[in-house]
Amino acid sequence: MVVSFFKKIGVMLSLNDPKWGDGSGNDKNGNKPGKPGEGPPDLEQLWRDFNRRLNNIIGNKGGGGGGFSPESSGVKIGAGMIVFVVIFIWLITGFFVVQEGQTGVVMTFGKHSYDTPSGFNWRWPYPIQSHEIVNISQVRTVEVGYQSNVKNKLPKEALMLTDDENIIDIQFAVQYKLKSAADWIFNNRDQENTIKQVAETSIREVVGRSKMDFVLYEGREKVAFDVSQLMQKILDRYKSGVQVTNVTMQGVQPPEQVQAAFDDAVKAGQDRERQKNEGQAYANDVIPKARGAASRLQEESQAYQARVVANAEGDAARFKQILVEYQKAPAVTRERMYLDTMQQIFTKTTKVMVDTKNSNNMIYLPLDKIIAQTLSSEPAPAAKSVGIPAVPDIPTAPAAQQQNDVRSTRDRESR
Repeated sequence: MVVSFFKKIGVMLSLNDPKWGDGSGNDKNGNKPGKPGEGPPDLEQLWRDFNRRLNNIIGNKGGGGGGFSPESSGVKIGAGMIVFVVIFIWLITGFFVVQEGQTGVVMTFGKHSYDTPSGFNWRWPYPIQSHEIVNISQVRTVEVGYQSNVKNKLPKEALMLTDDENIIDIQFAVQYKLKSAADWIFNNRDQENTIKQVAETSIREVVGRSKMDFVLYEGREKVAFDVSQLMQKILDRYKSGVQVTNVTMQGVQPPEQVQAAFDDAVKAGQDRERQKNEGQAYANDVIPKARGAASRLQEESQAYQARVVANAEGDAARFKQILVEYQKAPAVTRERMYLDTMQQIFTKTTKVMVDTKNSNNMIYLPLDKIIAQTLSSEPAPAAKSVGIPAVPDIPTAPAAQQQNDVRSTRDRESR
């Protein structure tokens, strides 16, 4: 580029030569650059003339007696302009533009100097300084265990060993951003491969400390969180300038070779849990009922006990009271007891009245039917309103037993 530029300057200087186009057809050295009106002379010859004149200027000390030569002054001005233009172009190459969301890393002789913000920036041109633009706002993704699609598995990366010595197949993706462009450039030789190796190392360590069922079912989110934390620790220790934003579990399953057997084992486990739940539900239904029935029986037995004890205590208290009265007036008490007993007996027995004093025909009065008919014709509330006391239910004794009781009572009275 510089040589071609010098060639063009040489052409311009040659055209300004006062002997160009003087009609003689010869230049200063007697050469014939061309006929008038036929165009510029040969460029290579002009370049050689320019180099010869430049060497004469550099080698001339004092200009040969201090005389002023228009030719030498023109050559000096042209050389200065060339140097100025070259330096200007060289300085212009130091300008560069950094887009929004990016940062520029400036290096001086290959060593990091500083980072530039987004916008129009300048650095010293090459070879003094150089720069590299890094996108720090972009969310980058690394895939482990598969490539582009979950179906395109990579068994070498996906197969892992759990704590209970089972093999599982895991595919996951890691999303990350850059927090330091300088660390990303200078501390990583192969950036993408480094992140992938760190992710694979972290997932193998976390899975190796976990059980197979935990990783397959309830522990997926926990495994992803632990992998993210472990990756961040490793990357910070490496000073890689990476910030892990998310770890997504794309697929977790047993190896394809044992998938059918594993499905059978899972179904058996589900059946076991279902039967356990059904048994627990049946127990929850039966046990409260049994406890309620036991409590009811216990309460009934306690009530029966209280009733029997209260009746016995009442009978004993009544007997004591009768005994006291009997001791005060035995005949009156005995007569009263006899009348009460006969009242209780005749209340529930069939009664027949026969006139035996006269020798008339026997008169039979069915008093029991008359009483029953009277009770059925009169309502029960009327009896209560009159004030008839309720007669307790007393079991009816047989007629022979009643006659024996009456006979025994009369015998006691006669005594």
